[in-house]
Amino acid sequence: MPIKVEIISPEKVLVSRDVDMVVMPGEEGDIAAMPEHAPMMLLLRGGTVSLYDGDTVTDRYFVGAGFADMTPTRCTILADEAVPVTEISIDSATARLEELTEAWDAADKSDVSRLEGIMSKIQSVRAEIDAGVGH
Repeated sequence: MPIKVEIISPEKVLVSRDVDMVVMPGEEGDIAAMPEHAPMMLLLRGGTVSLYDGDTVTDRYFVGAGFADMTPTRCTILADEAVPVTEISIDSATARLEELTEAWDAADKSDVSRLEGIMSKIQSVRAEIDAGVGH
């Protein structure tokens, strides 16, 4: 019995199909959504979402952050950004990492919420680079 997965970014619906399992990067660690999973909502960190048919990964998508809504029959991922891993531009991601690192260096170190936002973006871009290099 499959589970319906949807990966939605602000620009478009990237995926809408049945799979056997979805493994996604939760804030507290990776988590799998499978048929009959207890209902749950969770925050996502930047990382790779892997779609499985049987024991085989068929597709991988990078998500920048967002959240997932799981039910026994469905997994909906709403991502700030989402792209197939095969379409990641390492050069573009590296340039963004350099800009974020400069922003970190220039930021007022007493502005904790700004620092947390920049660090979250840095971690996401690092995960994007890792996903792009690993494909």
